[in-house]
Amino acid sequence: MASRPFRDLAQDMSAHPSGEQNRPGTDTSRPLGFACIRCSTSYPADVTIDSKGCARCREIAPANLRPVYATPQLLALAGATSSRSLWRFAHMLPCTESEAVSLGEGLTPLLAAPRIGAFLGVPNLAIKDEGRNPTWSHKDRFSTVAVSVARANGARIVATASSGNAGASLAAYAARAGLKCVVTTFAGSAGAMLAQIRKYGATVLPLASKMDRWSLLEQAAARYDWFIASPYHGPVVGSHPLGIEGYKTIAYEIVEQSDGAAPDWCVLPVCYGDALSGVWAGFCELFAQGAIARLPRLVAAEVHGSLAEALASGADSLSERKMLFDSIAVSIGTPRSTFQALKALRESGGHAVPVNNHGLIAMQERLAREEGIFAELASVTPLIAISKLKNQGIVRGSDRVVAVVTASGLKDLDRSAGSNEHDQIFETTGDAWRWLDQSGLDLAS
Repeated sequence: MASRPFRDLAQDMSAHPSGEQNRPGTDTSRPLGFACIRCSTSYPADVTIDSKGCARCREIAPANLRPVYATPQLLALAGATSSRSLWRFAHMLPCTESEAVSLGEGLTPLLAAPRIGAFLGVPNLAIKDEGRNPTWSHKDRFSTVAVSVARANGARIVATASSGNAGASLAAYAARAGLKCVVTTFAGSAGAMLAQIRKYGATVLPLASKMDRWSLLEQAAARYDWFIASPYHGPVVGSHPLGIEGYKTIAYEIVEQSDGAAPDWCVLPVCYGDALSGVWAGFCELFAQGAIARLPRLVAAEVHGSLAEALASGADSLSERKMLFDSIAVSIGTPRSTFQALKALRESGGHAVPVNNHGLIAMQERLAREEGIFAELASVTPLIAISKLKNQGIVRGSDRVVAVVTASGLKDLDRSAGSNEHDQIFETTGDAWRWLDQSGLDLAS
């Protein structure tokens, strides 16, 4: 069953699952249930979220669930409060602002990037800098919602399988909520991120086998009812569907910061597509509510090409790709993405662009040098993708493009920083001046 085009979504987004219109005083933040994003099969609100997704689609094309709400009384943007976090959109999220576990996440800047845009051939480039979140990544939008839901439902331990950003974020919000946190990871994860996770007080369990991370989490969910935020079954369908709702607020903010207009293109680095799926849901809600006149096209910057292959073949089930190289963009280096990502790309008329290591560090350094934005290596892949699509004539020079930088470059500094000749110590100011004179720097400018 292929995804339906986005022109059919407005009716779905405004439909009440029971056919009953929302009454004054209804708590619109509580999901009434869940539905499969592929076949629309309904599930009750108390269904066990076991990382397997829809039972009907599991053997055909594994697909995640999405929460189904009562029809909101207020529009997404018009109903926003003055709260200084993404919880200003609590009326569009699965729990109330009074239940929120917050560190002031969201409200990240949308920055015009004319110099890097000119270099890529898209002068109307803007960067949504998610590295400004409390733990320096977009994962905070997921974690604030997931941990809020977990605490509201009486969980005492939250857990995730993570190579870094998700673990650091979940650990911080668990600390804020007074919950325990366990992060299963694997050899080769970025050292800086593992240190960050431990500083938040989480228990880190590095396992030699990536699959063992999932087995441990599955056992913990069955034995002790831990709240598991990440996938722990394969093929992956995505992370916890209630946490994914937090990513809708990226779309809300982009439109707010663009005077009510959607961009022509929105480009994200993609692993399992949680953020891509959430951002697309946010844009679709705004479109259904009449807040934007059209929907943007999405682009997934991926590593090994499973989404590009599925788009080309028309399949719903993604195949696992052979990993032909070791990606330095470690946080998106999966050999197989998800149906939720594929669905968002198809419905938006978007593209998936495989990105290898070539030019990644150079682009990271150019972005930092020319725009003052130091991005994680995975977060630079959208710029490589934009360049490729521009060269292919798919993205036009006049298009308005938003690239979502998902995390700070401090996260994987151990992978991106080489030896630096400028680390030498000058014994005198004279030595320093002599070095500057020989450096070629225009000292009079």
